Amino acid sequence: MAEPSGTTSRKRFIARWWSALWRPSVRYSVGALVIGGGIAGVLLWGGFNWAMELSNQEAFCISCHEMGPVYSELQESVHYSNATGVRATCSDCHVPKEWVYKVQRKIAATNELFHKALGTIDTPEKFEAQRLALAQHVWSTMKATDSRECRNCHSAQSMNVPTQNRLAQRKHKAAAEKGQTCIDCHQGIAHNLPAGWDAR
Repeated sequence: MAEPSGTTSRKRFIARWWSALWRPSVRYSVGALVIGGGIAGVLLWGGFNWAMELSNQEAFCISCHEMGPVYSELQESVHYSNATGVRATCSDCHVPKEWVYKVQRKIAATNELFHKALGTIDTPEKFEAQRLALAQHVWSTMKATDSRECRNCHSAQSMNVPTQNRLAQRKHKAAAEKGQTCIDCHQGIAHNLPAGWDAR
């Protein structure tokens, strides 16, 4: 039994497009471009994200920055060693978890690489001379984001306020009423406070 003419023309049309999709020509076939582009996209996207996550490792952070004094301070803090065994690494406090904000932070970090190359704070003396300005920059950034990185681990909704000591209960209540954020009170929690930090 012969096929209706409409079915035959549809099959020819599909066959022509299928052939054009895969047939090599002087120009690349659409199929090759789609598959090649997809593979390249996966490799580039995966490579980019892999590099970003690699740069979030503590070993990476302390290999690049002049971290001598501040890293040893972190090691003495409750964020490094505590009863629960939960450790905050450099990126937990200094890099957002959300992808868009993480990329923004990585772009901003190129300024740190520039100053690394210049040797801006490559000695303990240079670092201490800049320490207050560096700390204030970090604090203002954290304040502007409502202490987003603190909230990677700490959540006001998860706090069991009645189990806190009375001073902490009062302070947290007052902070909530004033619209304050974590960094307004918890400066120097992982690193020593720089000289002059509380000068008004």
